Amino acid sequence: MAAQMDVDLTISDEDVARFCEFLYRRTGIRLDAGKRYFTDRRITDRIVASGARNFRDWFQTLHFQSSGEEMQQLINAMTVNETYFFRESYQFDCLVNSLLDEVARRKHRPGDRIRIWSVPCSTGEEPYSIAISLLEKWGRADEFDIEILASDIDSKVLAQARAGVYDNRVVGKVPDAWLRKYFQKIGDDRWKIIDSLRSSIEWNSTNICDASQTWRYRDIDVIFCRNLLIYFDDQSRRQALDLFHEAMAPGGFICLGHSESMNRMSSLFIPRKFPDALVHQKPVGSR
Repeated sequence: MAAQMDVDLTISDEDVARFCEFLYRRTGIRLDAGKRYFTDRRITDRIVASGARNFRDWFQTLHFQSSGEEMQQLINAMTVNETYFFRESYQFDCLVNSLLDEVARRKHRPGDRIRIWSVPCSTGEEPYSIAISLLEKWGRADEFDIEILASDIDSKVLAQARAGVYDNRVVGKVPDAWLRKYFQKIGDDRWKIIDSLRSSIEWNSTNICDASQTWRYRDIDVIFCRNLLIYFDDQSRRQALDLFHEAMAPGGFICLGHSESMNRMSSLFIPRKFPDALVHQKPVGSR
């Protein structure tokens, strides 16, 4: 019987610095010194799981593996995905009470397309919340061809989003009538989104720092990008917002997380205060 290969899990300060710079260039995520334990643990887990002998071998795989599988596994391990339905619900209210009516006024005829992008969509609660809000609270939903695009860099959470299965904690803020209408109970504490709602959303694996993966996002009318930019440094935030500006239709809106301040990140958007929320808009005359 062959002897088991020895694995060296030693990680030097130089190794961590090289890794953090690599992750930053690939994803825009900047890890700070306070996350050293988190970083070391994720790296050693991936060294063992990938069958590498040490950090150097694993890092070479990360760089040069043609399939990109190890890079995807790393991203899945490094990203944090904690959310629930109708989180920061005032923004969904703003969408159906104000934003969509403005968007509709810029459309030329009934049946025109309205595009909404949820990024990062995590395990799907946000795009499903958008869809339910439209169906229940925007009376003009049937007049337009509405596309809801949902993307995340983490392939594991995308698979969960497509499956649409959630526990009681995650659906706790869904009104009972909507829970019965849009979910099927599949266990004592498990709920599954109905098929017609799951199939209405387009799911895509997308790294917004990779221009080759963002070409499909054009003429977007509303972007929900909440609590992503807090993981970026100033340069990555500006690059992300440049991308969003290019992807948006003139007059389009972007909703950020409550702790994210646009005026410290970009001057491309103008603030708009609506009764339900403050959002930011791409100027109507901007291309």
